[in-house]
Amino acid sequence: MKIVVITGGSSGIGLGAVKALVSSGCRVYELSRRDFEYKGVKHIKLDVTDEPEVKRVIKSIVLAEGRIDILINCAGYGISGAVEFTELEQAKRQLDVNFFGVVNVTKAVLPYMRKCKRGRIVNISSVAAYAPIPFQTYYSVSKAAINAYSEALFNEVKPYGISVTSVMPGDIKTGFSAARVKSFEGDKEYNGRITRSVRKMEKDEAEGMDADEAGDYIAKIALKKRVKPIYSIGFSYKAVSVLCMILPPRVKTWLIWKLYG
Repeated sequence: MKIVVITGGSSGIGLGAVKALVSSGCRVYELSRRDFEYKGVKHIKLDVTDEPEVKRVIKSIVLAEGRIDILINCAGYGISGAVEFTELEQAKRQLDVNFFGVVNVTKAVLPYMRKCKRGRIVNISSVAAYAPIPFQTYYSVSKAAINAYSEALFNEVKPYGISVTSVMPGDIKTGFSAARVKSFEGDKEYNGRITRSVRKMEKDEAEGMDADEAGDYIAKIALKKRVKPIYSIGFSYKAVSVLCMILPPRVKTWLIWKLYG
């Protein structure tokens, strides 16, 4: 039986992954700030930005189970708005949750995985890491940071039997859109482009992949024998990821401009 720790598993694709992991016979610990109940899952209330509490919770799980086989970092949220009008504290909070939350939990888990000489870490990124979205800049930055972090960590911990991968969803139909912290300050100065861009991305999300389908994909990656450093969810987003890597930057930014600029 695999011992799995997942952050942000109380809703959206995280919940989809929880369901799939439980169905696969895993013992799942779900860590999030909201109250949560699901049969076969041990929920622990936790803010991933609280490093001392993260260390305490991870230690308590290892004491109870003897090990952690899989960590899935799924906790996160989004903000939108023009860079010029985004308060610095709001931008820092975005990075603190989405990126440093991953760092806190991963750092707490690594010593135990290293001693066991095995483990799997799955970090949830976004296609926005490869195709940064205007007026969702800090969210895109946080996900690009996760990709770079995961790829570098992949080689740091490989000799200890620990594998690291980053999974990039595209547009997923979840409550993420409603929970997004939106700012339309400066919309007049930007000729209504903030409103149009946010409407476009939220329309795409509303028509996107089902959260349970995305969660099932994440669970399968977590349970694979071997993993690649980066995955995209869905054929169209795999194609987008490849295009973003091979297209000249000028062409890539022009395409993103046509969609969201």
